[in-house]
Amino acid sequence: MSTTIPATAVDIYRMLPEGTRCEVLYNQLIMTPAPNTDHQFISVKLSALLYNFLEETGKGVILHAPADVYFEQEQSVLQPDVLVILNENKSIIQKDGIHGAPDVVFEILSGNRIHDTLKKKSLYEKAGVKEYFIIDPEDKKVIMFAFNEINQYELAYELTGKITSAVLGCSFNL
Repeated sequence: MSTTIPATAVDIYRMLPEGTRCEVLYNQLIMTPAPNTDHQFISVKLSALLYNFLEETGKGVILHAPADVYFEQEQSVLQPDVLVILNENKSIIQKDGIHGAPDVVFEILSGNRIHDTLKKKSLYEKAGVKEYFIIDPEDKKVIMFAFNEINQYELAYELTGKITSAVLGCSFNL
């Protein structure tokens, strides 16, 4: 029996038992507790709205956590709360997870806010996620970042209880 010694945090991540609550950000393993109930209520509602929209329009697919999103060049594996992949990019979907940038990512704040608002934002920008939404369950504030003309995230808007996506061509009330 040969034992392979893991070389990176992503290798260690792949060895963990299914259901272990953690992510890898720039080759650092980060343990995460289960989200609170306010987070979960918003996640379920958002997932239902997006699922229905994507079923009607046939534009793409939705997944919600836990779904592994691999950014190999950044030695990272994240589990966005909700993500959308448009049909033209479905080739990034593989059996073991998503390998590459989803088109749209939603993170719902719960616990470590710096993790979502700074660290993940930076990684999603670098990886090429077209729209990044941060939702605060306390006041239902929605902050949306989108690429500007030089492919850097720019604050597109801050609204309360409303999600508008140019990439998807839709708008929802939370």
